[in-house]
Amino acid sequence: MCEDDEDTEDDIYLQVLEYIQEVETKIEKKTNEEMVPPQFHAYLDVFKKAPSERMPVRKSWDHAIDLNPNFVPQKSKLYPMSPTEQQKVRDFVDNQLKKGYI
Repeated sequence: MCEDDEDTEDDIYLQVLEYIQEVETKIEKKTNEEMVPPQFHAYLDVFKKAPSERMPVRKSWDHAIDLNPNFVPQKSKLYPMSPTEQQKVRDFVDNQLKKGYI
């Protein structure tokens, strides 16, 4: 398989993802109350998006990851991305920054 074939597969994959996103935006959105069975409505807060987009509160069992101060990163190959891929990565990073994950 040559490199051009891989780019073509990546482009097709991204086109499929974009199509799925378009279809999902056209689907009628239901509220949590409509989707969750009535016997579980006492737990509706579990299904809310906003609380899930924050870092958890620090706990006593959290631990540190100690980094080696003498570590020198090794050079590695850079992987070229199509403009669509680059935009998807930028969107992901921006979203993670907005949430405070990064």
